[in-house]
Amino acid sequence: MSRIGKQPIEIPKGVEVKVDGNTVTVRGQKGTLVKVFHKDMTIKLDEGKVIVLRPSEDKFHKSLHGLTRTLINNMIEGVTKGFEKSLEINGVGYRAQKQGKKLVLTLGYSHPVEMEEPDGITVEVPAPNKIIVKGCDKQAVGEFAAKIRAKRPPEVYKGKGIKYENEVIRRKEGKAGKK
Repeated sequence: MSRIGKQPIEIPKGVEVKVDGNTVTVRGQKGTLVKVFHKDMTIKLDEGKVIVLRPSEDKFHKSLHGLTRTLINNMIEGVTKGFEKSLEINGVGYRAQKQGKKLVLTLGYSHPVEMEEPDGITVEVPAPNKIIVKGCDKQAVGEFAAKIRAKRPPEVYKGKGIKYENEVIRRKEGKAGKK
């Protein structure tokens, strides 16, 4: 069996999980998440725990088993604690600011880049060079953070651009001059 898939998922207090066939609805203090899983996976509620079962030892079912369990666990974690990604902006004149529900980035282009924050996601700008993306859906948080980073990815010579807080940029040496 899958080492991850066979572990039951504990449902914490204040979280309501509803299973309807292969549709799982998780409701908690941070929000509500609904996801439809593959028809071959069997999802059961049993005494405050969610159990995921697979129909066979087929390689495809083994991989789906662990994936399904992890996605349900992320849904439960998302509605209790939430997820967040931090981004840093490096570069002279590069900055971010919040205007209502819009994130306005000044990244050295001829115009400011405006991004509307999607439903279920909040963006905080505690400093002009720091952006924090928060939400209960792990995939949506990661995707929006990646879209922000894609507006000006970090370059390897001077390190200018938008990078994740824990990302390490491998710097390159510039051209060697004549002696």
